[in-house]
Amino acid sequence: MITDRPPSDEAEFEAQRTRLVGLAYRITGSLTTAEDIVQDAWLRWERTDRAIIEHPAAWLTTVTSRLALDHLKSAQHERETYVGPWLPEVAVTEPGPAEQAELAESVTIGFLTVLERLGPAERVVFLLADVFATPFDDIAKVVDKSPEACRQIASRARLRVREGRPRFAPTDDDAWQVAMAFLTAAQVGDLDALVSLLADDALAISDGGADHHAARRPIVADRIPRFVANLATRMPEGAELVALPINGEPGLAVSKDGRAIMAIAVSVAEGQVQRLWSILNPAKLQALTTKPIQ
Repeated sequence: MITDRPPSDEAEFEAQRTRLVGLAYRITGSLTTAEDIVQDAWLRWERTDRAIIEHPAAWLTTVTSRLALDHLKSAQHERETYVGPWLPEVAVTEPGPAEQAELAESVTIGFLTVLERLGPAERVVFLLADVFATPFDDIAKVVDKSPEACRQIASRARLRVREGRPRFAPTDDDAWQVAMAFLTAAQVGDLDALVSLLADDALAISDGGADHHAARRPIVADRIPRFVANLATRMPEGAELVALPINGEPGLAVSKDGRAIMAIAVSVAEGQVQRLWSILNPAKLQALTTKPIQ
């Protein structure tokens, strides 16, 4: 006889949902996909005899990670043939406690683009081991390898991530002030102010996909002031600009008639703008209207 699952089981899953979405997002780079994966994990949780699940959080982590890994493998060709720079889908974030600094950094656009250096299994092993502190015995179940093999994969992945890891860390109040000053200067076309706020090796990176106009290559520091000033002049009349944290950093959402048309995130270090990330691909802006992630 089939009975309804007790409310306590649903509550147990919901207590894990935010963490699972954050995990799937960091693996796939897509919040929409992450939410679909977690919904699939819920269906599997609902169909599984609760008596055989000894550690619910670990079980859900394994299921979610496997589903995300499968998606990442199937999306490899799409990533490789993507037109222009590939940036992750925008995620609106909310500040967490100081002890979650590693989690905060791991959701920044700069960090997620560095993870593109890793193969699918490497990415999953690295995130589970270094960001989510998952035991290697559990990681082994996700990637179908021995715990020792997973330790070696994690070690190699750390070296590759360290080589490309951004030197800018999750933002603080001073970084917000610098970022907002920069975006304000862009809006009014103050080129001198833009130059003064830019690091010498700053880059502006845009993702418009195949169908939306965006720079196909990173723009170097001395060309960024005119690039952002021109970008500001192309804003549609009546566009609404809202400052909010995007992927753990100061950001700006631009919308028109309730539809998101652009998101900008600013990476700041040592009082200067290091990276300017702009996402114009509509498929990557859907999260601007959804619940923040951690």
